[in-house]
Amino acid sequence: MEDLDVVAWIQVSDGRMLAVRSRGRDLLYLPGGKREPGEDDWSALSREVREELALELDRTSFRELGVIRAPAHDQPAYTHVRMACFTASYRGAIAATGEVDEYRYVGRRERHLLAPASQAALDLVDRHGLLA
Repeated sequence: MEDLDVVAWIQVSDGRMLAVRSRGRDLLYLPGGKREPGEDDWSALSREVREELALELDRTSFRELGVIRAPAHDQPAYTHVRMACFTASYRGAIAATGEVDEYRYVGRRERHLLAPASQAALDLVDRHGLLA
């Protein structure tokens, strides 16, 4: 079975990582998602963040933070998620839009609220010294 290959936006504020809850999901995920045919990482991530949070990412600050692989949650067609994690500054005010019902910043103590791949991303953020 193939990995679910996705891109994710890492946004940290005051030592806490931004996470979102999509409609009908029990755990929090990172903003981002699957690429559409022909999309590169930048195009997919900037589109997903615009759709989910009504923000415009800044291309000049777009950087890869790392790639994680973790068990897939709520994805019966896949056993694992391969998630390329990127940082970028943004313009606009964060708003839950589209399929996103909620956004919140989480730290180590809220780890249990995150899907497995998002937990791995939190660990990646921590290894980079970005968590409080």
